[in-house]
Amino acid sequence: MKDKKNTFKIAIDGPGGAGKSTLAKALAKKLGFAYVDTGAIYRTVGFAARARGIAPDDAPAVSAMLKDIKVEARFEGGRQDMYLDGEFLGDRIREHEISHYASAVSAIPAVREYLFDMQRSIADENNVIMDGRDIGTVILPDAQLKIFLTATAEERAERRTRELEEKGQPADYVQILADIKERDERDSSRAIAPLKAADDAILFNNSGYTPEQSLAEALQIVKDRLGIPEV
Repeated sequence: MKDKKNTFKIAIDGPGGAGKSTLAKALAKKLGFAYVDTGAIYRTVGFAARARGIAPDDAPAVSAMLKDIKVEARFEGGRQDMYLDGEFLGDRIREHEISHYASAVSAIPAVREYLFDMQRSIADENNVIMDGRDIGTVILPDAQLKIFLTATAEERAERRTRELEEKGQPADYVQILADIKERDERDSSRAIAPLKAADDAILFNNSGYTPEQSLAEALQIVKDRLGIPEV
């Protein structure tokens, strides 16, 4: 286990569909860091709620469910796999409906408390890149580098539509755009850990960027701010 004082922590926050996960994964690979997908962790709780027929905004029911489930993030070969009660979930947590569940359950204080120590422990033991909506403001306020990644709602909807189509899943651009705007409003206005940029975050709008261009820009930011070379 690494000494807590010697670990590097990079936080990437931003709205849904901005490409946080894609960028964080690629950046972690280049730097030799562990990539922590907090969205997948919340999606796992949302998946558990849906599987039990619990409405994601039913705070008492979701809170009561937590004592009966076990959420695990396992890391192997630079990949984070999510398990619920010992069962590997794979891409099942990536279904479009689960996005709504993840956003709703993440606004429940008991859920955030349930996952808080888990996320910090991972960061204390490894050099990490962690992405989400409150990493730099709540989970890792001591991160040496914080990036707030965003893009226009329209571009994010186009990206999500293409992603679903490539997976052979239903993709309605108009509905996806409406869902993204609704989620942005919900995430930024919620009382618990609202989506916002940390005061010391670097703002990065990647509208019009390819994933490769976003990665190149992020690598330059890391080099300039932390002096860490890619591996």
